[in-house]
Amino acid sequence: MSDPIQKPDLDDSINVTETHGRIARQAAAAARENKLGENGTQPVSLWLFLALAVVLIIAGGVLGSGGSLFAYGTSFRDGYVRKPAPGDDDKGPQPKPAIIAYSARGSKIYSAKCGGCHGPGGQGDGANYPSLAGSAWVKGETERFAMIVLNGLQGPTSTGKAYGAAGMPAQGGGMSPEDLAGVMTFLRNGFGNTVGDIVTVDMAKAAMEISGKRAKAGQQVDAVELEADHKKNLPGDPLDPNTLVDPVTLAPAAAK
Repeated sequence: MSDPIQKPDLDDSINVTETHGRIARQAAAAARENKLGENGTQPVSLWLFLALAVVLIIAGGVLGSGGSLFAYGTSFRDGYVRKPAPGDDDKGPQPKPAIIAYSARGSKIYSAKCGGCHGPGGQGDGANYPSLAGSAWVKGETERFAMIVLNGLQGPTSTGKAYGAAGMPAQGGGMSPEDLAGVMTFLRNGFGNTVGDIVTVDMAKAAMEISGKRAKAGQQVDAVELEADHKKNLPGDPLDPNTLVDPVTLAPAAAK
């Protein structure tokens, strides 16, 4: 007697829709795994990336510890000092001839202290302020000129004319010896005056000492005192106008 034909158990419940969906998802996943790129190549394997990373880490350790590529001691010598760039060793202002350096400083002092009255060209106004261009006291003995700058002037000038009852106020307040030397040199060699000398810083220091020892210290000078006590040059060694000096300190430049 033959076996009966096996038939599905109609009592078993089969969810055809769910089964079909599961099969479709599995097929799609398999297709993604085996998908070829547009150029016919497969994506690079993650394992290849990991292998390359391990190789790089090992190589870096070897070079960093025993190799010379990253060894500072073999790349730089002990006591190594980088050479300065061309011109980098030229520090500070360059020396200039004394006549230029002194006059440049004096020009600034004149503009700050004197130009408001005597004018930018040193011509004065002919009524209240005298001209410094061609003045006998500006071009004459340096001690007399220094006393006028430091203490001011009361009464007539070298021309015999008086300018205002109050006269010229003192200009020495706040002046350094370098300032005094600069402005005197500037006025003796500017505005058409061509004395050609340098009133040095040492001479200016002497002028300040002389001014402080005046019998009328703190008061304006007048023509009588100037002619009696100060008609002479300041003490100090002369300086060749072409001597190179530091344009800031006015000190002679060090020989190189």
